[in-house]
Amino acid sequence: MSVTFDTCILISYHPTLLPAKHLLSAIVVQELIAGAADASQARTWAATAREFDKEQRLLVPDTEDWIEAGRILNALLRGLKARNRGRTPKLPHDQKHRIIRDVLIARCGKRAGATLVTDNLKDFAVISRFCNVTIKSGRQFFK
Repeated sequence: MSVTFDTCILISYHPTLLPAKHLLSAIVVQELIAGAADASQARTWAATAREFDKEQRLLVPDTEDWIEAGRILNALLRGLKARNRGRTPKLPHDQKHRIIRDVLIARCGKRAGATLVTDNLKDFAVISRFCNVTIKSGRQFFK
């Protein structure tokens, strides 16, 4: 089973070894570099991303991911009904910039058939109404 970690997992759990079938999200790398404590930490994440890219284990949004992310974000902003589920409360427009990266992480994980490990369960539960990605909490994964 392939797995990918949300940014919060890498920050909170500090895994020293990533699972053999771990896929690294380019969006997560961007968030980690943006929040890096110093230039050395930013360089380390950039080098890690390049290594995963060489191994074809870097999840980078493609055209369909961006299109689907737009569709999902539109549904969240409009409070549309998900398939086989009730209406979703409207997402305030001021939160769309915060959640778009999570939508892309979910969409890329789904495309790769990976389980997404996150402790941001609230946002990903809403996203999963429109993007059927498998989600597992960090507590479940690392027990």
